[in-house]
Amino acid sequence: MIELIAPTGRLHSSWLTARDEWPPGAHQDGAGLRLVADDDLDSPEGFASWVERLRRQSDRSLPVGEGRVHATHWWIVDGETYLGAIDLRHYLNAFLLEGGGHIGYSIRPSARRRGLATWALGAVLLKAPALGLDRVLLTCDDGNVASARTIEGNGGVLEDVRSTEIGVKRRYWIVLGD
Repeated sequence: MIELIAPTGRLHSSWLTARDEWPPGAHQDGAGLRLVADDDLDSPEGFASWVERLRRQSDRSLPVGEGRVHATHWWIVDGETYLGAIDLRHYLNAFLLEGGGHIGYSIRPSARRRGLATWALGAVLLKAPALGLDRVLLTCDDGNVASARTIEGNGGVLEDVRSTEIGVKRRYWIVLGD
């Protein structure tokens, strides 16, 4: 059964297998890999430290690093199999407003074309109003047709396409229902 769960150390092996499907150094939107610091994700201890950092990032009583915002991370799983990640940023800073948005997601290459991103985005959109959000910004690379379809399939309305410091981005807004 496909579900969203909080990041957990028990999926270390499955997460490593998924990571190895990506090219080395590839960015995985929504995965929180920028929070790794110096942890060795191959070791159970380093992985557990990173997972705890992901979980703490949603606690608005704790400070976040410079240039970061509070965010809630979920993993998309089928039983004990890690399929991808999605995060919901609680608010936007200037960088996120320009090119990153409120929500980031990625699906491991072997699990794509199954509707997982569309499903996960829809599930997270239901959670966003609890953070006081009445609309959310999502972005994708201009040439990422699959992601554009995912966003549009969840009600995304294209605002513009613009050059940002991280490339040419399609910027969509989704108005959240009550």
